[in-house]
Amino acid sequence: MSISRFAPSPSGRLHLGHAYSAVIGHDSASKNGGKWLLRIEDLDPGRCRPEFVGGILEDLDWLGLRFDGEPIVQSRRTHLYADALERLRDQGLVYPCFCTRADIAESLTAPHGDAGAAYPGTCRGLPDDPERRASTPHSWRLDSAKALSFASLPSWVEADGVRFQSRESDFGDAILARKDAPSSYHLACVIDDADCRVDFVVRGEDLRPSTPTQRLLQILLGLPQPTYLHHPLVLHADGRRLAKRDLAPTLAAMRGSGVDGLELSGQLKAGLLPLGFAFSNP
Repeated sequence: MSISRFAPSPSGRLHLGHAYSAVIGHDSASKNGGKWLLRIEDLDPGRCRPEFVGGILEDLDWLGLRFDGEPIVQSRRTHLYADALERLRDQGLVYPCFCTRADIAESLTAPHGDAGAAYPGTCRGLPDDPERRASTPHSWRLDSAKALSFASLPSWVEADGVRFQSRESDFGDAILARKDAPSSYHLACVIDDADCRVDFVVRGEDLRPSTPTQRLLQILLGLPQPTYLHHPLVLHADGRRLAKRDLAPTLAAMRGSGVDGLELSGQLKAGLLPLGFAFSNP
């Protein structure tokens, strides 16, 4: 019996791409006699809103998708992420970063900067300064080079049996805890998946580049490796991605225009999209 999950962020109303991911995950769990969990990823205080949590529940009900148990709410689980970060700190695998986005952008445009780097490493070699940490907002970053000296380059298995092997270029010094949030996506994701015994991760192919860092964290923290299914994205017919910030048509709007949720769910399960939409790799 496998356990999968749907993990939206309540930063806006769900759109057709979310619906497709939810249907695929729900169908995969049902076929295997497994469980399908709902996880609310609400760690970004600047973007997440309580009213959008209600919208998520409403949309899933309209699609006829039932999740098992109570929703898993990340903002109520911050102690788990703090414990994991402390374990990595004890191993010397993370360091405080005091850089602002402007600092990073400036360093990457300097003659010595590497425009291809995720982070130029400005704070990596700084001596620990508890007083500065106590008085100055900072993030915590994974020292990827040091982490990879503890673990070989990680790999993972997709649902079709294909094994992906990571490369050193796949890793930057990812943020694990932010100045304004107790955990980043990477750390919270792997902790929650392990704690909830998720062994089948269903998500869009745009998140495949996140997998090497998450697999590395799983190895460093002694967490189990799930199987991954990175599905095609739903796009506008002209190839544009659906995005909340671009005001993509919402499921609420589709419902208001008379679309039947159960029929839509059945179409998505069969790999069919409404007129005006296309898959990223049909």
